[in-house]
Amino acid sequence: MTNPTEHALPANSMVESHEGDFGCTVMDLRKLMELRSSDGIDQINVHYGGVMNLCSRLKTDPVEGLSGNPADLEKRKQVFGQNFIPPKKPKTFLELVWEALQDVTLIILEIAAIISLVLSFYRPPGEENKQCGLPVSSPEDEGEAEAGWIEGAAILFSVIIVVLVTAFNDWSKEKQFRGLQNRIEKEQKFSVIRNGHIIQLPVAEIVVGDIAQIKYGDLLPADGILIQGNDLKIDESSLTGESDHVKKSLERDPMLLSGTHVMEGSGRMVVTAVGINSQTGIIFTLLGASEGEEEEKKKKGKKQGVPENRNKAKTQDGVALEIQPLNSQEGIDNEEKEKKAAKLPKKEKSVLQGKLTRLAVQIGKAGLIMSAITVLILILYFVIDNFVIQRKPWLSECTPIYIQYFVKFFIIGITVLVVAVPEGLPLAVTISLAYSVKKMMKDNNLVRHLDACETMGNATAICSDKTGTLTMNRMTVVQAYIGDTHYHQIPSPDALVPKVLDIIVNGISINSAYTSKILPPEKEGGLPRQVGNKTECALLGFVTDLKQDYHAVRSEVPEEKLYKVYTFNSVRKSMSTVIEKPSGGYRMYSKGASEIILRKCNRILDKKGEVMPFKNKDRDEMVHTVIEPMASEGLRTLCIAYRDFNDGEPAWDNENEILTELTCIAVVGIEDPVRAEVPEAIAKCKRAGITVRMVTGDNINTARAIATKCGIITPGDDFLCLEGKEFNRLIRNEKGEVEQEKLDKIWPKLRVLARSSPTDKHTLVKGIIDSTVGEQRQVVAVTGDGTNDGPALKKADVGFAMGIAGTDVAKEASDIILTDDNFTSIVKAVMWGRNVYDSISKFLQFQLTVNVVAVIVAFTGACITQDSPLKAVQMLWVNLIMDTFASLALATEPPTESLLKRRPYGRNKPLISRTMMKNILGHAVYQLTVIFFLIFAGEKFFDIDSGRKAPLHSPPSQHYTIIFNTFVLMQLFNEINSRKIHGERNVFAGIFRNLIFCAVVLGTFISQILIVEFGGKPFSCTKLTLSQWFWCLFIGIGELLWGQIISTIPTQSLKFLKEAGHGTTKEEITKDAEGLDEIDHAEMELRRGQILWFRGLNRIQTQIKVVKAFHSSLHESIQKPKNQNSIHNFMTHPEFAIDEEVPRTPLLDEHEEENLDSPKAGTRVLLLDGEVTPYANKNNNAVDCSQVQIVASHSESPLHSLETSV
Repeated sequence: MTNPTEHALPANSMVESHEGDFGCTVMDLRKLMELRSSDGIDQINVHYGGVMNLCSRLKTDPVEGLSGNPADLEKRKQVFGQNFIPPKKPKTFLELVWEALQDVTLIILEIAAIISLVLSFYRPPGEENKQCGLPVSSPEDEGEAEAGWIEGAAILFSVIIVVLVTAFNDWSKEKQFRGLQNRIEKEQKFSVIRNGHIIQLPVAEIVVGDIAQIKYGDLLPADGILIQGNDLKIDESSLTGESDHVKKSLERDPMLLSGTHVMEGSGRMVVTAVGINSQTGIIFTLLGASEGEEEEKKKKGKKQGVPENRNKAKTQDGVALEIQPLNSQEGIDNEEKEKKAAKLPKKEKSVLQGKLTRLAVQIGKAGLIMSAITVLILILYFVIDNFVIQRKPWLSECTPIYIQYFVKFFIIGITVLVVAVPEGLPLAVTISLAYSVKKMMKDNNLVRHLDACETMGNATAICSDKTGTLTMNRMTVVQAYIGDTHYHQIPSPDALVPKVLDIIVNGISINSAYTSKILPPEKEGGLPRQVGNKTECALLGFVTDLKQDYHAVRSEVPEEKLYKVYTFNSVRKSMSTVIEKPSGGYRMYSKGASEIILRKCNRILDKKGEVMPFKNKDRDEMVHTVIEPMASEGLRTLCIAYRDFNDGEPAWDNENEILTELTCIAVVGIEDPVRAEVPEAIAKCKRAGITVRMVTGDNINTARAIATKCGIITPGDDFLCLEGKEFNRLIRNEKGEVEQEKLDKIWPKLRVLARSSPTDKHTLVKGIIDSTVGEQRQVVAVTGDGTNDGPALKKADVGFAMGIAGTDVAKEASDIILTDDNFTSIVKAVMWGRNVYDSISKFLQFQLTVNVVAVIVAFTGACITQDSPLKAVQMLWVNLIMDTFASLALATEPPTESLLKRRPYGRNKPLISRTMMKNILGHAVYQLTVIFFLIFAGEKFFDIDSGRKAPLHSPPSQHYTIIFNTFVLMQLFNEINSRKIHGERNVFAGIFRNLIFCAVVLGTFISQILIVEFGGKPFSCTKLTLSQWFWCLFIGIGELLWGQIISTIPTQSLKFLKEAGHGTTKEEITKDAEGLDEIDHAEMELRRGQILWFRGLNRIQTQIKVVKAFHSSLHESIQKPKNQNSIHNFMTHPEFAIDEEVPRTPLLDEHEEENLDSPKAGTRVLLLDGEVTPYANKNNNAVDCSQVQIVASHSESPLHSLETSV
């Protein structure tokens, strides 16, 4: 086949060009794409001589596309750039180490350790003076005194270990997300014509000159100019802030921009700008312009709360970032009105994170108070004992020794704080979520927002689509009504009159998207492959079954010859195509939902193909005898009709006039079989306390039949099946407003909502989420695949988009993508979500027991014996095992089917149930009893020297080593107890399925032996005899027995136990939100889901560090990404600015505000109406007019206005 670009060469040879003989330069094309509507058309016609001439300059064929020759593609990439934005370097390991070192508690410990080190080398002259409160050292203690530096060094060493572990966790986590991001990017493909064939190409491979096929639901990957379009409407709100859909046509406005959504219609475009030269890329480049300066500022220590950080372009995490849209606004008015309202519940989206942060703050405060009191008591006791009771004078030469004592007390206080603060909590959440996300990939769940994984565990309701989710989305025509005959099988072609057969074949072949086709099976004997819209494929299959060839019809009437196309949308529920008849006049073919099209028919074809009148009573009879029987068998019914226009050209824009007086050709029944595994999955959902509702556009009989097959409705149940119209009538008042009270009467019983519009779906989801009837608030998951499902997917607590059938818009509005489009994967997501929740609870139960015991032991020990029984380094070791390792062990428990046998926790369920509280307090009582017995009577029991009230540099005693060893072994066995949180007796069940757990427990035990036997002075340990070891082990194993005793006590009888870790109440949310009014305006443009994803990543990044976790709870809603990037780059950047100050809209830094009047070069962009403005857009994405003024008043800078619209 000859290269289709050859005929274009003469045109090129006349044009002088330094750009490798293409007829235009990158800058020419960039300038062209900055124009809009009529300006763009003028420029194309005057400067380039029309779109076809532009194609020939770019050496491409508008029908055949590029040849696909590698050398040609490479040259295009060199001349015009590649279709991705250069990535930002990932953080190095050293940067992560530096970040981990910023932790306040660690800094305090480091300072205390350094002071301790310095003082230990200081030998004051009064060292031997009894007056200083030190006993005179015996000769063998000399060596010990010399080794006083060891404790300080050991603390520093422990800090280094903690920092390295934290940094490694961060590093591996970032690596994991990059892998995930890469996978998402590889999966994103686009239809391009090369060499006359339509191929699916990864977005990064698209080059200038490619001919791209665009259709409903696409996200445009590059800038281009329309060559041919059918009823094309684009949502450009992501770039211009205009929420109205823009009609695109060759005559009016052929300019198509990357990052915008195709909301209706289809067409072809020639790609004119990719990567950083496209409109989206230019914006990213502008946003990245000031990155260098900001890096400098960051180095000067402006680490947090620097507002301009938010404006940094995230171009991006070590992976090439395909240009994709900056934002999605579905352009549906309801969504805009509700944005403000819908914002509030989103703040509590991560139910678990909210509860955990609150709990961590409470524990942290308690720890801080305890540690302060400890230090105070120790210092007061020392001062009173020495200077008041013993009446010693304060000698100046003794001052360094007193300071050494005070430093020791201070270190004890800090270690109490370190142990009290549960910094392992965020780590446990991170590990658990990251582990789950990785495993969920294998279960066909691609998690885009981390929170969704855990929220899914609380889901109480699932609103599912029918087609493709519950059914196989492999449609076939199985019945037909043609010419007064109802065929229960496909008729043979001979049974039909040639005239009727011909009109059926033409009506189907021409009036369906030319991208829908049937390909031969991949394997011999397999089913033919359906490509494109599955309903259209069923009809094309019907044509093939009638032994006809739809390809022949399409080649006779190519897409260019179609006179007018009314594409399918959720309002029309039909599709019509107009062609010119050879004899003059026009013919329009229509197809759509049978009851809708039949209402518009006034004639019908009989057996002989003659036109007969079709009256209302005929229609009613047909509904009863044909359509209802088909629907009750679960078939979708479609009507095919046509109309001829012989008297001149009608007004095509007047749709209502055009789409009447049709002639019915046939009604077909399309079967979409229920997936075999769905009924069992729905039964599991019911057992798990989750209500499944079906929301579909099909008619009510079909929907009810499918719902019965699936098990959503069972005979004898009290349920409602409603159509969209009836549903709206029941829930709206006279003014047409939705009333929550009315809705509350409907939704609890509603199981099937048929003939529903996207707005109905959104109304239902919002109504269920906002409802307060019933004992607990509902957490709703929604599935969707169409562009019109966007609002409902966004509104839901968890939105599932279909990976195969889903449009880009639906995927981008979702939280989780089902890569196999299967309902059973949702059930697996529920299982993983519940597992995350349980893993966190297990870890909490373990951690809080250790916290309570360690803090009380350190506190009382210090108060009674002037020394903590657990030394600083020992505390750090306990902290390391109970935080880092335990979170690893308990957070990676694999889920079991038993998780689906209990009811969901719901929004208001506290983190710590009464059973867990019983376990925590019960084990704490056992451990405290043992430890206090060992502190005050251990020396007698073991017949060893007492370690109490030891002088400053005394050697480690066996007494305190036994206490430390017993303490750690009790924690170790309690870790096994913590594997069960619902009062189960068998704590070993499935322990070998979790190898990480076994490895951690074994590793900790071996490390403990090494520390005790060889740790020596740094760990304040001394060797123990075998019998002492056995006693320690025996007491540790006692934990398991004690656990059995605790589980025997019924929780109900312990009325005094309180739950802890409640979620945020509704009143508090409202209160929080009132203060955040400004923030909300800015947040509104940023896709809510993506904000949450940023938040999730940010928490993971920062919450491992304790104090930041506290701040993030206080200002959680202020967390803000510095700039959104590619939508298909869901796993965006984990470094985030958290404002420590009052909530405010993210504006620019002062020095940038001074530059407001000097816009950056290159920011001149023409808006749609042709008005030149120095800024890319002052408007914001689809907010109410009143809000636009507020936000615009803040966004006078090019950078900010771009950022908000991004």
